Amino acid sequence: MADPLSADAFLAALRAEGVNVVEHDGWRTHNRNHKGPWGPVHGVVVHHTVSSGSASTVALCRDGYDELPGPLCHGVITKDGSFHLIGYGRTNHAGGGDPEVLRVVADESYDARPPGPHYGNADGTDGNRAFYGWECENLGDGKDPWPDAQLDTIERASAAVCRAHGWSAKSVIGHLEWSDDKSDPRGFTMPWMRDRVAARLGSAPSTPPATPAPTPRYEPFPGSAFFMNGSKAALGKSSPIFTQMGNRLIAKGFGRYYSVGAGPKLGRADVNAYEAYQRSLGFTGEAATWPPGPTSWDKLQVPRS
Repeated sequence: MADPLSADAFLAALRAEGVNVVEHDGWRTHNRNHKGPWGPVHGVVVHHTVSSGSASTVALCRDGYDELPGPLCHGVITKDGSFHLIGYGRTNHAGGGDPEVLRVVADESYDARPPGPHYGNADGTDGNRAFYGWECENLGDGKDPWPDAQLDTIERASAAVCRAHGWSAKSVIGHLEWSDDKSDPRGFTMPWMRDRVAARLGSAPSTPPATPAPTPRYEPFPGSAFFMNGSKAALGKSSPIFTQMGNRLIAKGFGRYYSVGAGPKLGRADVNAYEAYQRSLGFTGEAATWPPGPTSWDKLQVPRS
């Protein structure tokens, strides 16, 4: 049992756990607090939406419908693994459920599963005040797949809340474990998901692997020493970089210095062509002589070899 996190603390916990959060306008104050209390909170309830299409699913959960006004949860987890923040506070997601389930979840005193619920939406205790809720985009027919990215976000978002409150994975339940007239989520089991959450809670928060930075298109400046042998040009030194450099000098209009084209061995033609190229950029005196400098090199845009 705990007071709900502030909206800012909730958002920070999700991001710290590596959740891909999409914030929707007004989510911090979009709630049903005028209909009853929000908190104390005891855990997370996971749902499926019986819908398809990410945009329409998010809109449905945000706005609700005539018989059940929105928001219908705190976060919508779409197929691509995005966590759409649509409301915060009391939301219409859990409805009525079994008071004994609430007790064992609050105490985290059950084994693999809470006891089977004997109460439902019409006659059960108020769950909207007691749980965070995730609505997950899925048809709920047991056949609609659950992409890895979506399952990963269910795990991460649930672990984020548990970590923030100091709960174990036993504070994460499915709607079917809360209410005797519900079947969601279908397509995976909650003991399996709790095992994933427990494994995550056993370590510090981890974000998804970063996308590697793209390989630069152009050869970075290798430093003046690369082009020199002591105080002289490194004539005869071989490198594919020299071939690419010579080709770029020829493309820039300095091909007259080459009799047979560019090659991997640094030659006098390369030196003469590069010095002419530097003069064309406005360099004078020693600044226009070999070796290349970083400014002229970057402008030449030598492709990576």
